[in-house]
Amino acid sequence: MPRLLQESSFRYPLIKAEGCPLELGRQHGEQARLKIAGFFGWMCESFRLRHGEVTRQARTFQPLFEKHCPQLLEEVRGLAEGAGIRFEAALALQLRGELIGRTTEACTTFVLGPQVTASGEVLIGQTSDMDGEMRDFAYLLHLKPDGRPEVIMWTFGGMIGYHGLNEHGVAHFANSLGGGPAWRPGLSHYPLKRLILEQKNLPAVRAVMNSYPVCSSGNYVLCDGASEILDVELTAEGPSEIAVDSEGFLAHSNHFLCSPYACEANDAASLSDSFPRLDRINTLLGKRKGSLDVALMKSILADHDGHPVSICRHPHTGHGNAMLPNSGRTVAAIIAEPGRGRFHIASGNPCEAPFVEYQLSRFPQSDAS
Repeated sequence: MPRLLQESSFRYPLIKAEGCPLELGRQHGEQARLKIAGFFGWMCESFRLRHGEVTRQARTFQPLFEKHCPQLLEEVRGLAEGAGIRFEAALALQLRGELIGRTTEACTTFVLGPQVTASGEVLIGQTSDMDGEMRDFAYLLHLKPDGRPEVIMWTFGGMIGYHGLNEHGVAHFANSLGGGPAWRPGLSHYPLKRLILEQKNLPAVRAVMNSYPVCSSGNYVLCDGASEILDVELTAEGPSEIAVDSEGFLAHSNHFLCSPYACEANDAASLSDSFPRLDRINTLLGKRKGSLDVALMKSILADHDGHPVSICRHPHTGHGNAMLPNSGRTVAAIIAEPGRGRFHIASGNPCEAPFVEYQLSRFPQSDAS
């Protein structure tokens, strides 16, 4: 069991931007300039690519951005202007591991239907496990786009789409998946994550996911303002859905649950600890149905059963792999209350770091804000 440290005073910075796509990007880039430069350098070093090679590869994705999310491409142009970097470098930030066809993170996600929570409202969130260096590039991004929903998300240097929620109660969190269909030319998941946060309900989210060509596999837990919850495993072959059953909640880790991809070959390509992590969170959620609330979810996300490869993950000396080395750790734990516009985040292991609350502006401010 890890030794619990004193609560860290570190919290992720908050960046705010509003206006048209170009202005959103420009304000974002100006405020996150150092984190953007650091993240781009980290990508080049980690992927062992020269800056010129990264930007050359990024240009090959541009036609797909123009076809499927032109407004986001305009935001990327503003980001480049604000951060003082080349447009192609800003575009590369939206691709991350897809530049080399691999991912480097692992997560445990959940979404709780109203019948299993103490308040009768949906809760959704995750732990995010990856290289501890990533904390240096992370922050909260609060956007008020012209003519589109207000959004708050947790993200990294210059990425305009990651985990978050919007003013309509649409929220998503995500897992990488082992195995599955082979990588193919397409778009990364990050612009899709932003497009999801521009939708008003899950039917609209489904439509976007069905039309969006991803090049690799990823899982999403989702909800909307009508208290509908859903899990989608999205691959280059398209989406597969897991609807909520009598349990009233959905949880996921880093292996496939939907056929035909939930098979021995893909299980073998997945993080070995994905299976006990999923069993553990399902057990914890099942035992507390009807009483689950934000405080209880904070303790569940800090659970160390199975340490060192537990829900709350710490560096260890055991086995690691390309998806998550043994130096990987929980760099954020997040719980969202979509019906209240609240976003709670711990900046590191939730057994050590306090949760900080952020809130969308159209909702009444809580006492903790």
